[in-house]
Amino acid sequence: MAVLGGAPELIALDVDGTLLATGFAVRARVVAAVRAAVAAGAHVVVTTGRTLLTTRPVLHELGLTEGHALCSNGAVHIDVARGEPVAVQAFDPGPAVLALRALFPAMIFAAERVGVGTWATGHGPGEFSIGEFQLVDHQVLSSEPTPRLNGWWPDGSPEEMLRLLASLEVPDASWVHGEFGPWLTVSRRGVSKGWALERLRRALGIAPDATLAIGDGFNDREMLRWAAHSVAMAGSPDDVLALADEVTGDVAEDGVATVLERWFG
Repeated sequence: MAVLGGAPELIALDVDGTLLATGFAVRARVVAAVRAAVAAGAHVVVTTGRTLLTTRPVLHELGLTEGHALCSNGAVHIDVARGEPVAVQAFDPGPAVLALRALFPAMIFAAERVGVGTWATGHGPGEFSIGEFQLVDHQVLSSEPTPRLNGWWPDGSPEEMLRLLASLEVPDASWVHGEFGPWLTVSRRGVSKGWALERLRRALGIAPDATLAIGDGFNDREMLRWAAHSVAMAGSPDDVLALADEVTGDVAEDGVATVLERWFG
């Protein structure tokens, strides 16, 4: 990087709100920039809250055929060539479900079943279009470890959810709330995008000062703190913007491409 002495060697890219607008394809200029970075030898790592199943189509769009991807906020590490997980950081969702039901009796839960689909206690917003979707009760949903537990509070507000979550204590779990609406994602304590990227950086033998991350959401905060150079998308929440070394254009302005073309144009 210009201020760090060279081009980035490990590039972490969020998906929704960063690489693409949810429900839309990755724009051509962004695809070209990502492919140019890969051709130059950089490790481009899609790093997303999405499941393995819903990340695969993005990898295909980008033309990524080898390397690594991190899904479920860092809890699932994919071997891109095989499209399969090489590491899964799962946890027992039972205690979190019990604690959250006490705070939000009407909360709808969805637990990821890696490479299979989703168990859910009801219908709510989410990317369940790929894989099995099975309605289950709380007991069944809590019966197997999962890398990602989503909670949606129908008719609630984000502000009230945050107020109530201040009293949430689940010893083996961490959680992050969404930017839009009363929902949250629970993972194994300590697992985050930044945590997973640091493990990968060490495994690849890449220097800390050769890392770049681009994101836009609350689940990107640890990733932005981790990177030697962090970039937030325009329109990100204020406390995400505050963590970034720079702000790039939004998805419609090909913000990711604007950054990558600096080195890989």
